[in-house]
Amino acid sequence: MPLKINNLKFTINLKHISILYIALLVVNVMSAQEIIEEDVKKEDVKKVDSTLTKNAKKVDGVAAVVGDFIILDSDMPTQREQIIASGGSLEGVTDCQLLGKLLEDKLYTHHAIQDSVQISNAEIRQQVDYQIQQFLQSTNGSMEKLLEIYKKEDEESFREEMFEINKNNQLAGKMQAKIVEEIEVTPEEVRIFFDKIPEDKRPIFGTELKVAQIVAKPKVSEEEKQKVIDRLKQFKADVVENGASFRSKVVLYGQDPGMKEANYIYTLNRKKPMMAKEFRETAFTLQEGEVSDPFETEFGYHIIYCQKIRGQEYDVSHVLLFPKVSSEAIKEAKSRLEKVRQSIVSGDITFADAARESSDEKETRGDGGQLINPRTQDYNFDLTKMGPEQYAQIQNLKDNEVSQVFTEQDRKGNVSFKIIKVTDRIDEHKASYARDFLKIKELALQEKQIKAIEKWQEEKMLDTYIKINGDFRDCEFSGNWLKK
Repeated sequence: MPLKINNLKFTINLKHISILYIALLVVNVMSAQEIIEEDVKKEDVKKVDSTLTKNAKKVDGVAAVVGDFIILDSDMPTQREQIIASGGSLEGVTDCQLLGKLLEDKLYTHHAIQDSVQISNAEIRQQVDYQIQQFLQSTNGSMEKLLEIYKKEDEESFREEMFEINKNNQLAGKMQAKIVEEIEVTPEEVRIFFDKIPEDKRPIFGTELKVAQIVAKPKVSEEEKQKVIDRLKQFKADVVENGASFRSKVVLYGQDPGMKEANYIYTLNRKKPMMAKEFRETAFTLQEGEVSDPFETEFGYHIIYCQKIRGQEYDVSHVLLFPKVSSEAIKEAKSRLEKVRQSIVSGDITFADAARESSDEKETRGDGGQLINPRTQDYNFDLTKMGPEQYAQIQNLKDNEVSQVFTEQDRKGNVSFKIIKVTDRIDEHKASYARDFLKIKELALQEKQIKAIEKWQEEKMLDTYIKINGDFRDCEFSGNWLKK
């Protein structure tokens, strides 16, 4: 929802928003950060700081120290270059603001370590593998060129530095989440938040639509399903009885693109839901070295191999196969939906009733085909924030008009058909407590979370070793980093 904010005093502080935006951009970029060993005392940090400014590191001096971490002068221009290279905008953002964000990150990370915040090293290494694969696309797969760009001697040191950066970012993110995880707002707090905004200063919400859809998916024959199951049974027998490599089966036949990105291992945690319910339930019944029988999820048919169990964590691999859909089934699905559309247009049945009776999309079928906005969890979609494909489908639709049949193809290549209808339209308007309660509640919660974070920062700054060096001492930070 686009907000035309008339007075920053009565909404989210833009300084926080801009810094939070920068945070999202810098999560996965490389920076010249160095970690001081955790058992270093504060007095030793001062000595390290003094040494660094006198020895060969003088060309890349220490901008600041926060707890057990240092921030180098080169971090600001390096991050600026890489954010711009990855498509971000830093217009109007100063080095002081970038340093302020790094100070916050290091404060979070330092106290995450102090508070023993748990993270999964296996998950971080999977993330590093994925990032490197993405980076290699820009060098046509050449690791040598990639190392040259990032000025690294070898792949191992490159991976280790990326691991540390991702680890620290994850620690900082989990610490932030821990600070605000129990914060909620009551209806009365939302009312107070809204009432304190003067009438002429209230935000303007852009045009929003309510959209419903009916989906027809080609039916897979029982014969095709059995073919896939039998093939997976053969894979299992070859591994269990003949000693074949399960990884080879995944590489040669598996149809889950995420497997390659994860280096052919998924790490599941009993306490952290990941993957489909049926997948988790099957995986957690396996012993090390065991292969499951074929089973079905909404994504297709699988067999799972359990490679390693570490307490609550399971390292698993799987072969995923999709049953083939015949051309006759595709034609039948389209014809079926065209008949449904004709019945709606003729007035024989309402769109909502037709969705309940005919739609193959179980997530929306029971609600008359009404789509739920995943971000706001209500039925309203901001017209300016719709994806280009969805926007193209509805931009010329009149209210209550039923679209023609659209053909869609998901990332797995599965074809489906749908018709859509705009069931309601809310034009651009000034915020109303009754109509826009969920959006106002979101703003009220954000304000309360920001205040909680500010309070946490103020308290932790006082009992954490912090030193700002050089010209950065002249910066006007939003927090009391200089402890004045």
